[in-house]
Amino acid sequence: MRITAADVIVSSPDRNFVTLQITTDEGITGLGDGTLNGRELAVASYLQDHVVPLLIGRDAHRIEDAWQFLYRSAYWRRGPVTMTAIAAVDVALWDIKAKAAGMPLYQLLGGASRDGIMAYGHASGRDLEELFDSIRHHQEAGFRSIRVQTSVPGIDAVYGVPSQPGAGEKRYDYEPAQRTALPVEEDWDTAAYLRHIPSVFEAVRSEFGAEVPLLHDGHHRMTPIQAARLGKSLEPYDLFWLEDCTPAENQEALRLVRQHTTTPLAIGEVFNSVWDYQTLIREQLIDYVRSSVTHTGGISGLRKILDFAAQYQVKSGLHGPTDISPVGMAASLHLDLAIHNFGIQEYMHHGSLTNEVFRQSLTFEDGLLHPGEQPGLGVEIDLAAAAAHPYQPAYLPFNRLRDGTVHDW
Repeated sequence: MRITAADVIVSSPDRNFVTLQITTDEGITGLGDGTLNGRELAVASYLQDHVVPLLIGRDAHRIEDAWQFLYRSAYWRRGPVTMTAIAAVDVALWDIKAKAAGMPLYQLLGGASRDGIMAYGHASGRDLEELFDSIRHHQEAGFRSIRVQTSVPGIDAVYGVPSQPGAGEKRYDYEPAQRTALPVEEDWDTAAYLRHIPSVFEAVRSEFGAEVPLLHDGHHRMTPIQAARLGKSLEPYDLFWLEDCTPAENQEALRLVRQHTTTPLAIGEVFNSVWDYQTLIREQLIDYVRSSVTHTGGISGLRKILDFAAQYQVKSGLHGPTDISPVGMAASLHLDLAIHNFGIQEYMHHGSLTNEVFRQSLTFEDGLLHPGEQPGLGVEIDLAAAAAHPYQPAYLPFNRLRDGTVHDW
């Protein structure tokens, strides 16, 4: 079965997405997600100008060979643009193979290891009352596990709380990226954050009890010693995990955090290869892998990471906000269902326009996701609907400290 066409589709229903559609000489099509939040056109160009010409005429069944060819033949390896482009091809080929087999994709990955996929939702608030309302809303929607983000006194806008007055233009599709000509500047004060967050979790535990799995995202903004302090201060509240507590490009920095806290750690949503995790996993400095199928070389690339992690009892916690398209989310769910070392899956509902462009078979019931039983990924794209929503420039915000220094957002 040979590839006869590969089309790069850039659309903006609710937010920007890049989708690769591969077509074979047997008329089977497959979809891959190539969305890189705030840098979508870089991946679209990489695919259109450098990858698509290499795909025509290739055997669509040779997925691993295609992965290795795209990774090694460019000479320039890794990086978010390259690995997202490879992911788009990889997932589209898996979609084709599963459709040709007449099976949902997870069956080709070894079959189901569980009945459903535990998901967590995103609760947030400007104050405790608003936060409590958000938690209750997510519980009523079926979420059993809740990520908690909150405003911090003295800081105008904080990641994860989109309703803040200081957050700039109205945000769309629950995403921090904004359709502006330039990135929006936000402020940050680590000391204020470290003082405030433990009291928030104390209040949440008092209101909702000890049984609810609670998560929190530090979003890379702390130094290792600050992250260690926060992890230790949150130990009484038994978090499911503390995410991205410090930038982890320096993997050895997590040794310091690990020495001082038993709070479970999740790292990796900005990582894109197994090399980013090598020390973290081998030395068991983290508990959960936070990468996405979309940004880590696809199902083939992320499966390699998760198989490595399984040797050290490190579990998955795959990245799944709405900048992962329904195609990327479906790919994650098939992988979640098949692997043994599953931990939890991030899940945010896409907007109504996105759901018109991408028809999906996934279900969410009683806190559990399932990709469905349709052959392939279980996602199809409406090309006419996609064309009705052209690309719009959008950027993620950035942080400055009180003295004007650019800081990690």
